[in-house]
Amino acid sequence: MKTTVEIADPLFAEAKRQAKRRGVTFRELVETGLRRVLAEGRAAPKPFKLKVRPFHGDGLQPGVSWSNLREGIYEGRGE
Repeated sequence: MKTTVEIADPLFAEAKRQAKRRGVTFRELVETGLRRVLAEGRAAPKPFKLKVRPFHGDGLQPGVSWSNLREGIYEGRGE
């Protein structure tokens, strides 16, 4: 099937060079790349699962508060 696709000039030039280096036609290079991209889309990515990392204790150390932590994190920023 014939179709028209607009490709940025630098990308087209690099693709032509790659095709020549590989000893294939521009069409073969484009079809191979398109097949790879489409195959990637079929493989469903594994969903992210956060590992549970329990700890023992009663929270923050004595003398430390959430406001102190926040102040330390943002110290020297936005001034």
